[in-house]
Amino acid sequence: MTTHTLQTAPARATRSHQQVPLQLKLAAAWTSFMCLYIYVDVLGLYKPGTVEGILKGQVFTFAITQTFFASALAASAVPMMMILLSTTLPARANRLTNLVVASLLIPWMAFNLVGGEWLFYFGLGFALELILLVFILRSAWTWPLTVSPAVSRRQPASPPIGMP
Repeated sequence: MTTHTLQTAPARATRSHQQVPLQLKLAAAWTSFMCLYIYVDVLGLYKPGTVEGILKGQVFTFAITQTFFASALAASAVPMMMILLSTTLPARANRLTNLVVASLLIPWMAFNLVGGEWLFYFGLGFALELILLVFILRSAWTWPLTVSPAVSRRQPASPPIGMP
């Protein structure tokens, strides 16, 4: 007696697209922005004359003082905090905060182009930062609306007339 078994080919595995939460996308964009922000400044130290200026107590046209350091720390703390805030704020506050902060950072980042030296380098840095800030603005602007569970569960106070 012979038995026949039906053999099937193994199922082909396919990759599925997993939806990434918007808050995580925003945090990733702010993290990328911070990397660019830091690297543009750090690599800018290799520009001839920069270190000599720092050793003389000057960055661009600013004297290196405690106020300068506090201002620089505050300026860099804003996008750093956005990494955290993008993942922890409620949706409405998150959207508004991302819109405001990204909008304010565009002219702040454009300031790096002032002075006219090394325009290709600082222009490329600004262009890359601008791409990330526009992504943040677009993502926050198009934040999906959801129906509140409290609203969707509401029942009429009394049945309509003519209904038992």
